[in-house]
Amino acid sequence: MIASVPHLSSRPQSLWQRIHLDPVLLSGLVILAGIGLLVLYSAADGNMVMVYKQGIRLGIAFGIMGLIAQIHPRTFYRWAPYFYAGGIILLIAVLVLGDIGKGAQRWLDLGIIRFQPSEFVKIFTPMLVARFLSQNPLPPQMKTIALAGGWILLPTLLIAKQPDLGTALLVASAGFAVLFFAGIPWRLLGILAAAGLAAMPALWFLLHDYQRDRLLMFLNPEQDPLGRGYHTIQAKIAIGSGGLWGKGWLEGTQSHLAFLPEPHTDFIFAVWAEEFGLLGCIAMLILYLAIIARGFFMALQAQDSFSRLFGAGLSLTFFVYVFVNIGMVIGILPVVGVPLPLVSYGGTSMVTVMAGFGIMMSLYTHRRLVPS
Repeated sequence: MIASVPHLSSRPQSLWQRIHLDPVLLSGLVILAGIGLLVLYSAADGNMVMVYKQGIRLGIAFGIMGLIAQIHPRTFYRWAPYFYAGGIILLIAVLVLGDIGKGAQRWLDLGIIRFQPSEFVKIFTPMLVARFLSQNPLPPQMKTIALAGGWILLPTLLIAKQPDLGTALLVASAGFAVLFFAGIPWRLLGILAAAGLAAMPALWFLLHDYQRDRLLMFLNPEQDPLGRGYHTIQAKIAIGSGGLWGKGWLEGTQSHLAFLPEPHTDFIFAVWAEEFGLLGCIAMLILYLAIIARGFFMALQAQDSFSRLFGAGLSLTFFVYVFVNIGMVIGILPVVGVPLPLVSYGGTSMVTVMAGFGIMMSLYTHRRLVPS
């Protein structure tokens, strides 16, 4: 359980406090975005159109982060049930009216804009769970945990139905992270883990054929090296060929000779590893960990249970983003199509991630400053 950490100060607000931005977190995000553009230029074989589009998306995402940071945490607290209900309605609309692409029904097309409602639910779910838990005694009792679990399970199942297991995993992780930081008993965690393991044989038959193939390829990609296991094998080759120092920027052979599939999206970490080596991978991981650590620090500084739980949940969700993508690329997790935050080419997921950081900054910078 997150302990209450008072923040008492009589000093006048700095410029950063007045504009509700955290310079430490902002610096880390800007550096990461710059690295993303650098490696994207290489992964896209110097396609400046793609780099320009990504730059514009980054500008929009940072702008949205700045705007959301101005919103007072009370607004998130008050509107959490309505945001969540709206997200559920949109997920149902996707199943009924959504566009189908690449075998999945995940998008809503309103004519002017086409978007994935599941991206918004990644934020709405932990927001509602944090509000619900903050209204009850902590650590939560079994009834409270069961109700919160229901709030998490509903959108997770709707998203898995699309099917989109990657996003469903992130939504479930976001909600469960809030429960974890609220002080869920370790014994219950063990029971849930055991129940999950026991349910795996039954869940296997609920998966689509391509999802079963991904799991089988994860266990043994060499059984189909030129087909379903090709992605994982080529990513491992790219990472291993980078060695300690890497081959150098723009010198990666796996991506530039078209051996590495999806080098600018899901497998962009393999491009970075090939060109900048083990040391470059360590540097990127340190940057990600610094951003995550700053997020947890900001959550700990919040002055109410809702802000602490919501902020910590968003930070842990960002960690899951990074862990799942890199784990997928290096072969320790199945391929689920989760992008590498602020590095992979794309727009909707990036906006969601930056909106989350905007909320973190709002929760941190709107603290009451009272005389010590």
